[in-house]
Amino acid sequence: MNDDLLIELFEAATDGDRRALGKLLTMVERQGDTGAAVSERAGRRAGQARIVGITGAPGTGKSTLTGRLAAICGAARPAILAIDPSSPLTGGAILGDRIRMDNHAGSATFIRSMATRGHAGGLAVAVPDAIRVLDAAGHDPILVETVGVGQVEVAIAAAADTTVVVVTPGWGDAVQANKAGLLEVADVFVVNKADRPDARGARRDLELMLDLGHREHAWRAPIMLTTATEGEGIDNLWTEIQRHTTHLHETGELNRCRHRRHRDELAGRIQLGLRDRVDQILKSEWGEATLEQVDLGETSPATAADQVLAALARTASPPPGVTTTLNPGSHPDKPV
Repeated sequence: MNDDLLIELFEAATDGDRRALGKLLTMVERQGDTGAAVSERAGRRAGQARIVGITGAPGTGKSTLTGRLAAICGAARPAILAIDPSSPLTGGAILGDRIRMDNHAGSATFIRSMATRGHAGGLAVAVPDAIRVLDAAGHDPILVETVGVGQVEVAIAAAADTTVVVVTPGWGDAVQANKAGLLEVADVFVVNKADRPDARGARRDLELMLDLGHREHAWRAPIMLTTATEGEGIDNLWTEIQRHTTHLHETGELNRCRHRRHRDELAGRIQLGLRDRVDQILKSEWGEATLEQVDLGETSPATAADQVLAALARTASPPPGVTTTLNPGSHPDKPV
């Protein structure tokens, strides 16, 4: 894309042009060279926004809660990324969260729905780039609400400064919570639909789980009771989110958190690239011949995998000054 046009789009988005911002988000969602150019420019301007992840099992009221938070956070330009499930058959997304959020978030909130496209953990590959674009355009806070499938997801922790885990009365006991990975992920717990029976029992289970667990940096996740449909408890929830933000700054954990996030994103992108390259190798004449030998029992999958890795090592081009110690293998153009 023309650099002048890209600069123009960013300037317009920063000035509040939602159409320009939508175009930039579409570019990063489609990825490719244009998406990479948008991500590169956004990365130079991002880093100021607070990123709050909202995660939980289906039916816990995450979308309504997220909309309520955007409405009361006191920010001039909040934004919401609603990550929707993709159909395993068509790849299409439901994108229904926006309907529920629009009723509560307020006209100042920018809402964007994105599809997971089958990505593990419920997060689309383009989500980190989308967060950077929103940040660069001056949106703060950025609320990322993720799809929950089965047990409560934990992938949002890699993309957020503060992770809010939402449960409801009757959600399960402390053992189930530990199995779901809640203890490691949650910075703030929310028992939503607190007007239902046994809301305090759910809170008691979470307190027990926290008593048995351990978190670094002396942060103990508070447990908030809310009824998002009525707006009850939302102000107190936002206060706790702000308190956690202060804690991150005071302990230096914010920089460590963002460093881990960048490392995880880099590793994930490298893994995706390698996966594509492996697919290309296996579809080649050499790869098909290698797989045939595995089918015939003439070589083991472990040996064949070593051959593919060796082929990848030979075709890789590390940056100048970077040396590799990968062992050479057989030629990738020949069958094993």
